[in-house]
Amino acid sequence: MHAPLGNPDRQLACAELIQALEECHAQGMVARLTGVCNTQKKALSMCLRKERKDREARNHETAKLRTIKKKEVWEKLEQEKSQEGI
Repeated sequence: MHAPLGNPDRQLACAELIQALEECHAQGMVARLTGVCNTQKKALSMCLRKERKDREARNHETAKLRTIKKKEVWEKLEQEKSQEGI
Protein backbone atom coordinates (compact mmCIF):
# COMPACT_ATOMS: atom_id res chain seq x y z
CA MET A 1 0.00 0.00 0.00
CA HIS A 2 1.37 3.39 -0.89
CA ALA A 3 0.88 6.84 0.58
CA PRO A 4 -2.23 8.84 -0.34
CA LEU A 5 -1.73 10.36 -3.76
CA GLY A 6 -4.05 13.33 -3.32
CA ASN A 7 -1.16 15.80 -3.19
CA PRO A 8 1.14 15.31 -6.21
CA ASP A 9 3.15 18.37 -5.13
CA ARG A 10 4.45 16.30 -2.26
CA GLN A 11 5.72 13.57 -4.57
CA LEU A 12 7.27 15.70 -7.31
CA ALA A 13 9.58 12.95 -8.51
CA CYS A 14 6.65 10.59 -9.05
CA ALA A 15 4.08 13.10 -10.34
CA GLU A 16 4.09 11.68 -13.89
CA LEU A 17 3.57 8.15 -12.60
CA ILE A 18 0.73 9.30 -10.34
CA GLN A 19 -0.92 10.95 -13.34
CA ALA A 20 -0.47 7.82 -15.47
CA LEU A 21 -2.07 5.61 -12.81
CA GLU A 22 -4.99 8.01 -12.35
CA GLU A 23 -5.55 8.05 -16.13
CA CYS A 24 -5.50 4.27 -16.22
CA HIS A 25 -7.96 4.06 -13.33
CA ALA A 26 -10.21 6.54 -15.15
CA GLN A 27 -10.72 3.90 -17.86
CA GLY A 28 -13.11 2.15 -15.51
CA MET A 29 -13.39 -0.65 -13.03
CA VAL A 30 -12.79 -3.33 -15.67
CA ALA A 31 -9.28 -1.97 -16.32
CA ARG A 32 -8.52 -2.11 -12.62
CA LEU A 33 -9.87 -5.61 -12.13
CA THR A 34 -8.22 -7.15 -15.20
CA GLY A 35 -4.75 -5.85 -14.31
CA VAL A 36 -4.40 -3.30 -17.10
CA CYS A 37 -3.05 -0.75 -14.59
CA ASN A 38 -0.57 -3.10 -12.89
CA THR A 39 2.50 -1.80 -14.74
CA GLN A 40 1.68 1.80 -13.80
CA LYS A 41 1.03 0.81 -10.21
CA LYS A 42 4.29 -1.17 -9.98
CA ALA A 43 6.30 1.75 -11.41
CA LEU A 44 4.63 4.17 -9.00
CA SER A 45 5.28 1.90 -6.03
CA MET A 46 8.96 1.64 -6.92
CA CYS A 47 9.24 5.41 -7.36
CA LEU A 48 7.55 6.09 -4.02
CA ARG A 49 9.79 3.50 -2.35
CA LYS A 50 12.92 5.18 -3.72
CA GLU A 51 11.61 8.57 -2.59
CA ARG A 52 10.97 7.21 0.91
CA LYS A 53 14.43 5.62 1.11
CA ASP A 54 16.06 8.90 0.04
CA ARG A 55 14.06 10.78 2.68
CA GLU A 56 15.06 8.24 5.33
CA ALA A 57 18.74 8.64 4.41
CA ARG A 58 18.51 12.44 4.66
CA ASN A 59 16.73 12.20 8.01
CA HIS A 60 19.35 9.75 9.29
CA GLU A 61 22.19 12.12 8.37
CA THR A 62 20.38 15.05 10.00
CA ALA A 63 19.88 13.02 13.17
CA LYS A 64 23.58 12.10 13.27
CA LEU A 65 24.55 15.77 12.99
CA ARG A 66 22.10 16.71 15.77
CA THR A 67 23.56 14.00 18.00
CA ILE A 68 27.10 15.26 17.42
CA LYS A 69 26.10 18.85 18.23
CA LYS A 70 24.24 17.71 21.33
CA LYS A 71 27.30 15.79 22.58
CA GLU A 72 29.51 18.82 21.99
CA VAL A 73 27.18 21.05 24.01
CA TRP A 74 27.01 18.55 26.86
CA GLU A 75 30.81 18.22 26.91
CA LYS A 76 31.17 22.00 26.98
CA LEU A 77 28.70 22.25 29.88
CA GLU A 78 30.56 19.52 31.78
CA GLN A 79 33.87 21.35 31.26
CA GLU A 80 32.39 24.63 32.49
CA LYS A 81 30.88 22.85 35.48
CA SER A 82 34.19 21.21 36.40
CA GLN A 83 36.08 24.53 36.03
CA GLU A 84 33.62 26.30 38.35
CA GLY A 85 34.10 23.61 40.98
CA ILE A 86 37.85 24.27 41.18
